[in-house]
Amino acid sequence: MEAVYLDYAATTPVREEVRAAMAPYESERFGNPSSLHRWGREAAAALEDSRASVAEALGARHAEIRFVRGGTESDNLAIVGACRALCAHGAPPRLLVSAVEHTAVMAAAEHATEAGLAVYDRIPVFPDGSMDFGFLRDALGNGPAVVSTMWVNNETGMVLPVAELAAIGKEGGATVHTDASQAVGKVPVDLSEVPVDLLTATGHKIYGPKGMGILFVRSGTSVSPLLYGGGQERALRPGTEDVGGAVGFATALRLAVASQADDAARIARLRERLEAGVTASLDGTRINAGGAPRAPHVASLGFMGIASGPSLVMALDLEGLAVSGGSACSSGSSKGSHVIAALYGADDPYVNVRFSFGMRTTEADIDRAVTITTAVVNRVRGA
Repeated sequence: MEAVYLDYAATTPVREEVRAAMAPYESERFGNPSSLHRWGREAAAALEDSRASVAEALGARHAEIRFVRGGTESDNLAIVGACRALCAHGAPPRLLVSAVEHTAVMAAAEHATEAGLAVYDRIPVFPDGSMDFGFLRDALGNGPAVVSTMWVNNETGMVLPVAELAAIGKEGGATVHTDASQAVGKVPVDLSEVPVDLLTATGHKIYGPKGMGILFVRSGTSVSPLLYGGGQERALRPGTEDVGGAVGFATALRLAVASQADDAARIARLRERLEAGVTASLDGTRINAGGAPRAPHVASLGFMGIASGPSLVMALDLEGLAVSGGSACSSGSSKGSHVIAALYGADDPYVNVRFSFGMRTTEADIDRAVTITTAVVNRVRGA
């Protein structure tokens, strides 16, 4: 039987519509957008059309979208760039990030602190999806600050209260960033309603190209560049633009947003089918953040009585089921998940597996995943 891929939160295949939209810019329409001749003008027009399409899909303005090389660069530019901009006008700002952030944000925050650009701390997050807003309020109001929380947690699917956090942050005079890489196309994202200053998104989570993303920069928000060279992307991200990648990202985002409601309803049913099947078949199983608001495409399950998470993931793969232990970016790490530790404590006894679903996932895939997971967990437990 064919293997079942349930790791869509790690990456997605490129849609045929996206591939077709990108193709001309990899061949005959190859011009540099900075060139003044017809090839350059054609490329520049495609780039700006893509920017306008992205802005419309997110409820933003055309000038607020910057194309960058993926989610990690976007997170780094937002965190380090915002801190650097504030440092230029005074003391290092407070940098407050949720305790369940992606490592791209965590590592950027650690770098900013080590470089003397910020004073870093983590906002506690609880298994029901709430955040310690008392901690946040106490930390704000004593000078400049940067606040960052992801919109949807990449390991558990938990939807964090971004709108409320952004409102508190703005009251305290902070620059507010959200990593929405797991949110766009999965849950409604409208920047005309949620007052964040900076937003990260990446193409390969929405059936677009890898290595292409955006940073939304709300008008009036100061961010310093991390790279230096030409004046591309309003001098915030210099370097010759990837026009084909921008076209692909814009196409993928437009399609994802258009089908978001229907896709969410279908995929939520698949998630519920998997969770019900596994928990009914296996004792000692926990749905991580099961009581929190969650995006439909992620199910994180914890299993008692298993020594090694990576070994369990590999055992599932050998039986034809592709899943992950958490964030794909940290899958090779010997350390446990900082997300699970933040929610349940460093001594949490569960070994955790992330199942994530996409446009190609079927009920038959879910049923096979339940069968494989049940058999492998029982075998690994020695049942």
